[in-house]
Amino acid sequence: MERMIDLIRKSAVSATIMQAAARGALLIPADEMIEILVHLANHNKSFGAQARMRLAGWDLTSARAVAGNPRAPEEVLRYMIAEDNLRPNLLPTLLENPAVPEECLAKLARIGSGDVVKAMSQSSRVNQSPKISKALGDNPNYSSATASCPTRPTAPLIDNPLAEVCDQLRPENAEIETSTDGEKADSADAEVNEQIAAFMAEHATEIAAEAQKPYQAVSGLDSPDASTAPTEALARVAPGPGREAAVPAAAKSYYARGVEASKRDSTLQKIAKLEVKGRIQLAMKGSKEERSILIRDGTKLVALAVLDSPKITDSEVESFATQKNVLEAVLRGIAMKRRFAKNYPVIRNLVFNPRTPIDLSLALMKNLLVNDLKHLSANKEVSDTIRKLALKMFKQKMESKKGG
Repeated sequence: MERMIDLIRKSAVSATIMQAAARGALLIPADEMIEILVHLANHNKSFGAQARMRLAGWDLTSARAVAGNPRAPEEVLRYMIAEDNLRPNLLPTLLENPAVPEECLAKLARIGSGDVVKAMSQSSRVNQSPKISKALGDNPNYSSATASCPTRPTAPLIDNPLAEVCDQLRPENAEIETSTDGEKADSADAEVNEQIAAFMAEHATEIAAEAQKPYQAVSGLDSPDASTAPTEALARVAPGPGREAAVPAAAKSYYARGVEASKRDSTLQKIAKLEVKGRIQLAMKGSKEERSILIRDGTKLVALAVLDSPKITDSEVESFATQKNVLEAVLRGIAMKRRFAKNYPVIRNLVFNPRTPIDLSLALMKNLLVNDLKHLSANKEVSDTIRKLALKMFKQKMESKKGG
């Protein structure tokens, strides 16, 4: 029975499985999943970017197991040790794996950062290899990085995080405490505040012109509906002391939905009191719920600030890309950000969204898989131009497959 990696190499799986593979969501052993992700990252234009992002955030324990395995595929080890892909916490393990090619270590030694130089200078394999040692000595960072770092390790480096290698080896730093969670949080807040200040400065003229503009959702779709009934009406069925048993199950469900609606109403009321500057700050520092509301703000700068939030997740952006009640500027903003443009579901959702400007959809269509082109050609929500071009591209790709 063929392994999944072999089927993917032969393009013998569906688009759905390819998407799951790029997300690292296949139910297979971690080492094979990593091998698949590396293959996609190196050889697949449609899913390569998403695979690289998934590898960058892969569970450290299983990634370290692969990095230290002498029987790991060479392509995987070459990928892990490459400067562009290197995860600092894996470096000590990779350095001692004899299966990592010497020329890869020599290349890294020659161009690595100061932290990389520190770690490599403490590696027994590096010190025993004239080729790697010479490359390390040629690195411009070598003198400054190793000036105060002892040449002999006092403990195995295999489990040491890269940033702490030298500090743990220097006795004078033994009593220095690590940062507390509170300090890290303060640092993160400071970074967000810097981003907000930069955003405000960049758009100062536009902000001044719309400073007093109130929150108004695009298309006015914030009006109550059956799923968000007014809290006043719910008061009649809301359970109180001694009344829980008397409330029917259907009413309890209705009440639960009402509680959620009430919370959302409270958030909307909070947002409604803010001027443009306040909403921009909330867009970049607020919660997921607040971002979901502010992305539909009729003031363009507020909605775009959501996309600049360091807290925003890929799943949120995938959802935003499907929405028909956001400004066109938001959809353009998503496509223009490199991080989001690497995510295939985001690109697909933008093209399938009838709200997306036609010129943007036409530019993104070339990235779609065959099955998605087929579905797009039958999507009556998008324009005739998009459907006709999707059908043409679908037929061309099918003919190309037959010819190949």
